[in-house]
Amino acid sequence: MNLLKRNVLLIILLAFTVSAACSNQVSSNSASENKSTSSSENVPEKIVIGYQASPSGELLAKALGLLEKKYPDTKVEWVKFDAGRDVNNAIASGSINFGTVGTPPTSIGIANKLPYSVYNLHDIIGESEALVVKDDTGIQSLHDLKGKKIATTFSSTSHYSLLGALKEEGLDPVKENITILDMTPPDIYAAWQRGEIDGAYLWQPMLEKLNQDKGKVIVNSKELAEKGVLTAELGYVHNDFAKKYPEVVKDYVSVLDEAVKYYRDKPKESADLLSKELGLSPEESLKTMKQLIWLDASQQKEYFSGPLAETLKETADFLVEQKSISSAPDLEVYQKSLLKEIHE
Repeated sequence: MNLLKRNVLLIILLAFTVSAACSNQVSSNSASENKSTSSSENVPEKIVIGYQASPSGELLAKALGLLEKKYPDTKVEWVKFDAGRDVNNAIASGSINFGTVGTPPTSIGIANKLPYSVYNLHDIIGESEALVVKDDTGIQSLHDLKGKKIATTFSSTSHYSLLGALKEEGLDPVKENITILDMTPPDIYAAWQRGEIDGAYLWQPMLEKLNQDKGKVIVNSKELAEKGVLTAELGYVHNDFAKKYPEVVKDYVSVLDEAVKYYRDKPKESADLLSKELGLSPEESLKTMKQLIWLDASQQKEYFSGPLAETLKETADFLVEQKSISSAPDLEVYQKSLLKEIHE
């Protein structure tokens, strides 16, 4: 984990220090001006994107309609999912072209030979995912979870972080009688309100809603990343689509990069846009956006050249240890799953 820890700390430092510097380097093709189309004649009639309501650059690109402006003659369809495993199922069935998931579902998908490649590293997950508990449960630390019911979404970044947090503290869920329940974020919120769970490890925007409903955070993913338990949000593309429309994949990366720079230049305007997508106030939206470390294209180069594949491999190994998957492929398999040429 040492290499990963060094890279995580480096990118955290870099992400927060370059924000001001990058704000003056926003592309001259702003969201309102970018109406150009790709020079490639090989353009699909429809592009289907499987996304999750995470306060990320992709969600901002959706809100700004950047891809629609890039390809005005192409129908862009956005399909919302509540969990990465559902995105994996959609890519496996061929019903979507692009998908966004966390590192654990990506590791699992590659291990299961799903037909996709990673083309973008949207962000490093920080405080945007956390273990939140009800303030009347008496839980003050991970060691107080004995005999409690904690919900999370299995095979997600939150599930991985929860298991990693317990492992870091030397806690075995079975021995400590910690009941871990598999639920989607909407179901977690409903169970929370009914008093059926004591806490949950989940992501924004539902995390903020639990916090506001008598919740308190015990540990977050930024703290775990500093210990080597790294999670991130990745974009992948179906291999058939990438082979047939390579220029479209490159153009989408440039669109996502534009969204990141728009956020850095206009954070309040970005929060106003995402508030509609997240179901939060603009102030709450900006807070959740700052809890993710948004990466522009230049910052992703280092990860695609090495640490990203290693992270996916280590995640898969951990999932094998937890018996979530039966086996993990070699590092080379994960290296080959990355579209490095896009970020060279």
